[in-house]
Amino acid sequence: MRALPALVHPQDLRLMIPVALMVAGAQLFGAPGPSWRDGDGATWPAGGRPAEQGPFGHDGGPPGLAPLDPVALLLAASAVLAMGLRRRPRVAALLSTTATAALLGLGDLAGPELLAVAITSWSLARRDSPPRSAVVAGIAGGVLVIGCLLGTGLSGASAEGLLDALLASLPVAAWVVVPFLVGLVRSLSVEANRRRRAEEERRVLDAERVRLASEVHDVVGHGLAAIQMQAEIALHVADRRPEQALESLQVISRASAEALAELRATLAEIAPDIAAQDARATTPGLERLGDLCGRMREAGIAVDLEMPPPPSEGSRRGTLSLAADVAAYRIVQESLTNVVKHAAERRAAVRVRTGEDGLEILVRSSAAPATQVVPGFGIAGMQRRAADVGGSCEVDVRGREVVVRGLLPYVDRRRG
Repeated sequence: MRALPALVHPQDLRLMIPVALMVAGAQLFGAPGPSWRDGDGATWPAGGRPAEQGPFGHDGGPPGLAPLDPVALLLAASAVLAMGLRRRPRVAALLSTTATAALLGLGDLAGPELLAVAITSWSLARRDSPPRSAVVAGIAGGVLVIGCLLGTGLSGASAEGLLDALLASLPVAAWVVVPFLVGLVRSLSVEANRRRRAEEERRVLDAERVRLASEVHDVVGHGLAAIQMQAEIALHVADRRPEQALESLQVISRASAEALAELRATLAEIAPDIAAQDARATTPGLERLGDLCGRMREAGIAVDLEMPPPPSEGSRRGTLSLAADVAAYRIVQESLTNVVKHAAERRAAVRVRTGEDGLEILVRSSAAPATQVVPGFGIAGMQRRAADVGGSCEVDVRGREVVVRGLLPYVDRRRG
């Protein structure tokens, strides 16, 4: 069985109870209300003219319980109960101000009812859209001003007296305007912060999608390029040289296994609880460039690899970060994959050189006539990887040669 929703939210009760007690006390003990200006310039309390009241705001008797006016009591209760309409902020604001304006018109406003007006006006700005809430706040303020004017008994008043009464009613309208503006500023600030956080989260997610897409492209694209070439060789020589076709199938098997292992390592970053820790160990780096070039040679690409020996103990050579190490491997991998796809001749030269500030990677291959570098996903991925670690990557056509040049800084140089 579904529980009935609470009529009043507990948070609203914490505000309603003190205001209700103040309103009840004011109605019972007859606290005098604010003074208004008569049409002839005389001032008098909201509960009646001076001749009609004693020093205690009623009949001149000693302090005690004031005569209860059922209409005024009902209006005061309506102003307070309107605070509980959390889900209807416009209705709450209009009900509270209308009841309070009616009390003003009757000359029976005790004062605490204006607290209910202020709270519902603030709540209106916090819980409703700015355009609609501004219209409702304007109407509510106008209703209060009209109530003030009616309570002053302006029949036959001069224009000057009417203007004075209008100016005297503006402080009452401020009980709507000021809380509404405070709530509106707060609401706009919260909304701006929410949008800023959402935009930042969106940028982070977009960057992560691009990074993962580039990672998958590098792994799958390279593996499929090698597999496609070996499959074409196997189909071409299957009838005449079955032993060579068998070698191509073996290369396909190794290339697919390698690509799957790297793909698992990439997916481990998305779901680390599912992937084992040893899957991360398959993330490639410079130490696996020899294996990469070996697979490319098996695929029919003549690769000449030149790279420095591993640093010896006590060597002053700088070190690459893990991300830069992976970036170096991916730059060479993508460059060799492009050789398979686009090069005029199936050969490439890979040079890895150490410098004072970082690592330099050069990959040279032949270019077909009128070759132009068209930045695609692979080239953009190489450049992004290099930029992420503080380096750079350029692809250029020099005559009949395509040159890929990557610069990756050492860890200590980046900190400096």
